[in-house]
Amino acid sequence: WCLHELRRQGRVEVVGLLTTVTPAFQRVSIHGTHRDVLAAQARGLGLPVWEVELPYPCPNEAYETVMADATRGVVEAWGATHVAFGDLFLEDVRAYREKAMKDTPLEPLFPLWGRDTHDLAREMVDGGLEAIIVSAPLTSPAVRQVGGRWDPSLLARSAPSVDPCGERGEFHTCVVAGPGMDPIPHTVGLTVDRDGARYVDLTLDDAWRKGP
Repeated sequence: WCLHELRRQGRVEVVGLLTTVTPAFQRVSIHGTHRDVLAAQARGLGLPVWEVELPYPCPNEAYETVMADATRGVVEAWGATHVAFGDLFLEDVRAYREKAMKDTPLEPLFPLWGRDTHDLAREMVDGGLEAIIVSAPLTSPAVRQVGGRWDPSLLARSAPSVDPCGERGEFHTCVVAGPGMDPIPHTVGLTVDRDGARYVDLTLDDAWRKGP
């Protein structure tokens, strides 16, 4: 939705996507989404994706080194001038990102900052965004929803303490349809508990897996 808002505002030209992946599992870090699903998302959005490969395990020093290299890479390859984050209200997270960007050519943007997360969740649903809850800490009440469709109303009824946008890390999602994005045909597979979290596997149909 951060990308949708950037495109709607039209103040910057979006040239690509940036995310971290863990080659040891061939998945998006933390979320657990497989790399072929990530590639399908990028195709559906019509944008290239820069995959920042993280070691496993990944101490914070290693993370910062790898991200610094990625920052230089997107500036050189794409001519990027800004980097946008979808953060909503965690001041310490925003401060960390701003500090990390301070000595780089990239100016941080926070298009959704300060939005009421309940209002934002309703806006996203009404706007056609569809997502699957793909992971959650085992200690989170939202762990029961892993593998299900992201439904803020259901989350509110079953776990009132969970932010509807998962801003505190209560859960993570994989977007499979939304404005400006071709829907991704997929199948929800089995769940697995690993490293203190529950993950579900999403698989693509053959056409999407092969790509254009």
